[in-house]
Amino acid sequence: MSDWRSHYHNEDEEDQDDAEDNEEEFKFIGRDSLIFLIDASECMFEVDNETDISPFDLTLQCVHKVYTSKIISSDRDLLAVVFFGTQKHKNSVDFKHIYVLHDLDTPGAKRVLELDGYQGEKGNKMFKEDLGHSRDISVGEALWACSNLFSDVKLKLSHKRIMLFTNDDDPHANDSSKARMARTKASDLRETGILLDLLNLRRSGGFDTSRFYRDIVSQSADEDVGMQFKESAKLDDLLRKVWAKDFKKRAVTRLNLKLGEGVELSVGVYNLIHSARKPAAVRLYRETNEPIKTKTRWFNGETGSLLLPSDTKKAQVHGQRQIVLEKEETEELKRFDNPSLVLIGFKPLSLLKKHHHIRPSQFIYPEEEFITGSTTLFSALLTKCLEKEVYAICRYTPRRNTPPRFVAMVPQREQLDDQEMQTMPSGFHLTFLPFADDIRKVSFPKSAQAERDQIEKMKRVVQKLRFKYRPESFENPVIQKHFRNLEALALDLNEPEEMEDVTRELWQGGKVTLREQWRQSRSPSVWARGGYWLQLQEGRADAGLNHRETQRDRQRLEREGTGDVSGRHPSSE
Repeated sequence: MSDWRSHYHNEDEEDQDDAEDNEEEFKFIGRDSLIFLIDASECMFEVDNETDISPFDLTLQCVHKVYTSKIISSDRDLLAVVFFGTQKHKNSVDFKHIYVLHDLDTPGAKRVLELDGYQGEKGNKMFKEDLGHSRDISVGEALWACSNLFSDVKLKLSHKRIMLFTNDDDPHANDSSKARMARTKASDLRETGILLDLLNLRRSGGFDTSRFYRDIVSQSADEDVGMQFKESAKLDDLLRKVWAKDFKKRAVTRLNLKLGEGVELSVGVYNLIHSARKPAAVRLYRETNEPIKTKTRWFNGETGSLLLPSDTKKAQVHGQRQIVLEKEETEELKRFDNPSLVLIGFKPLSLLKKHHHIRPSQFIYPEEEFITGSTTLFSALLTKCLEKEVYAICRYTPRRNTPPRFVAMVPQREQLDDQEMQTMPSGFHLTFLPFADDIRKVSFPKSAQAERDQIEKMKRVVQKLRFKYRPESFENPVIQKHFRNLEALALDLNEPEEMEDVTRELWQGGKVTLREQWRQSRSPSVWARGGYWLQLQEGRADAGLNHRETQRDRQRLEREGTGDVSGRHPSSE
């Protein structure tokens, strides 16, 4: 029966034996869960004079962003919202002044709208009427209520975290028993694998974590930055902290880096960049709108009988001869070496060519739990590579059935921002190097030399369009527009949120004047060959060149008899 069941696989499921190495997808067992524990005492509703927003509204805006982001990127994650310091209470343990607004469940439009209802002056007034405020709070009981929310979930949880938002650095200054209870409960949470993070908000007089929260907040082993952060007063700063803590550092694979005979250290391999795509369309049954599953079955072309996996083989044609391979033989052909990263030698960083890039690089970081001392040896290797400005060449075999690749281990220093948050981790980038078979030798004809005046004009074009490029500053306009439309439909908005396409504005700024100067600097014959191509490229950039304008330009060039009107790049002649 197992053979029959394995044969009915999903249509979208990739054949792992034939999957390309650069298109790998890794699935992790269990669901991630996150509880937002929010202080609802009156001090959280005091408006900041500099930002004109209260810490409570800032927190709800942050939670709103996380909810909408999870709906898009991680709709399987479980989220919850718990208030402490309220007059009314609602929780499974019946603790006073603790109100569970949302149990642990997948995020949805109804929850987002409920959160939005408590924002702003009108929303704050509604919150006071519905839940009220209280000074008699207990952080220990609030943590207990959150722990019960995790226990009530019947699904398998792989990651459990509580984020506590407050601007009160010592809530139990006058009650040592409650402070002791909170420390004890926080210790219990750490033992059960529940992480507790503090998101401290700005308040007058500053926020001193040493007064209470230093002994409460847990620090996971995979966090590189200390818990002592500056207070957050802006949404961007708060979101950056939330994403830094909520992001799961999951390794694609873990293997040994072999430096020589008997010298090894353990490292984890991570993907820092992955192409963002719109989610695939879900097929629904027309009458009920329920999702359907697609099954694939193979039949014998002559007899029409159903074929099992054991009835099929794979073959390749070589020299007009079909060579049939068994499944074991195909697996053996793909097996070159055990998973490892073997050091071959070192080269100066100046010899690493950017045009040898063939796929996104990966990142390695030491794993102390597998080989003791890996972190120390890794740090020493990284320090020396940075000092001598060299990179290491290694043979990289990520899995048993994967062919080895040559990679360049490029060192990188750690960088922190003004909030002492890590912007770039310390470690090595694995830059994949091409084999000789991957390099194409394409010859191009010698291009015509430009005149001096044209070179000066082009210098102005280059200077006008220069800017400091940072990938995190540019969102994909197609994907963002798609999700904004979905968000508007889910939240019953009249129109989607406006999206600013910065990729167009950078090109449009001042390009018209430069285009005219460039056009005037070129002779009629040169303009006929290259000017039309330049105008066509500008039309693609700002979507302002339609089909009719293209036809008129071509007809005018034909009347003037200026030669080629094909619209090709001049260097292609």
